[in-house]
Amino acid sequence: MRIFDSIDRRILDELQVNGRLSMVDLANKVHLTKTPSSGRVKRLEKEGVIEGYYAKLNPLKLGLNHLMIVHVNLTKTVDNSLKDFHEAVNQIPEIETCLMIAGPFDYMLKVRTRDIVHFRDLLGEKISKLPNVMQTHSFAVMETVRESNVIKMQEERS
Repeated sequence: MRIFDSIDRRILDELQVNGRLSMVDLANKVHLTKTPSSGRVKRLEKEGVIEGYYAKLNPLKLGLNHLMIVHVNLTKTVDNSLKDFHEAVNQIPEIETCLMIAGPFDYMLKVRTRDIVHFRDLLGEKISKLPNVMQTHSFAVMETVRESNVIKMQEERS
């Protein structure tokens, strides 16, 4: 694992909060000049630590008010069954997140749709027909209490 110095950690923390910071503003926040700040950001991008920048959209403003969690059990988890499932899941845009789980089910899907009718159609026509799906269990999300894409950079311990 790569060890990050305190300036790299501050840069990563700042960019996660506001990826649109100008290089001058970022440099001021991490107490460097523009050139070394820019060099560090480019290095972090090149190393793959920073994978990209994006706009966070409000799903409610887009009419995507319905959120479900779907647990999926597969008939088999050998050979190409996992690969086939992964490829098929990536073709369904309503699936925001797909996590392989160690536990009583194989995958957990976070699925966002317009409403329950849209979800029911998606479940019946696409999710249940994914490769090797044996069983699904769906749970309606009543409220998102906390959601974050921020990975807090911890101080290195000596």
